Amino acid sequence: MDSEPSEVADPWQRETPRFAASAGSGGTGVWDIGAPTPASAPAEEPKRTEQPPQRASGGSRRWRWVVEWAMVLAVALAVALVVRAFVIQTFFIPSQSMEPTLMVGDRILVDKLSYHLHAVHRGDIIVFGRPPGEPASSNIQDLVKRVVGLPQETIWSSNGNVYVQGPDTGNNVVLVPEPVPGTQLGPPIRRTFIPANEFYVLGDNRTDSDDSRYFGLVPRSDIVGRVVMRIWPVSSIRFF
Repeated sequence: MDSEPSEVADPWQRETPRFAASAGSGGTGVWDIGAPTPASAPAEEPKRTEQPPQRASGGSRRWRWVVEWAMVLAVALAVALVVRAFVIQTFFIPSQSMEPTLMVGDRILVDKLSYHLHAVHRGDIIVFGRPPGEPASSNIQDLVKRVVGLPQETIWSSNGNVYVQGPDTGNNVVLVPEPVPGTQLGPPIRRTFIPANEFYVLGDNRTDSDDSRYFGLVPRSDIVGRVVMRIWPVSSIRFF
């Protein structure tokens, strides 16, 4: 009688042998022979504890704030001084000599760089250093007038009108228009030749103005700059 065929185990399906840890290794567990040994297992990196950033104390923060603002104010002051010295400056009108163009108490903005870039033109309103012969108050260091006569021109008045003749006019006699219609000349202008780098100036209020009719010509070196704007009062702001 044939016996039932015995089951033959597939050698490839045999259970992987397992071995107990040796007593000398100190281990108590078991592991597969195909698994990585403890020696080859990756070690865990130690956890790093991040320290919170240290905050500056109240005293140091206040000191840093003071230093930063001191630097800002120093830079701002330096810029303001440079601008005032070489670019822009404000002036106060103390007299009636330029009325009605400029009234007493007006504040004007003067461009000090302008005449380093181009020539002085007829009709410009300029600020210049007080001439030695000007009888103005000693606390007034600068005057403001309008340029009427240019270098190398001859200027004079006749019947209350102002005339010029020179290279700028093509050597033709030219009537200089009044800056304010209806303005009276007042004291006449005697015939005067204007040398190079000098200018003849008049106030717009010509009947009440100490100008080149009294203190003579204004050298270019005495000119502070050109009036470009009235900035006060606010209701009368305008450009020139």
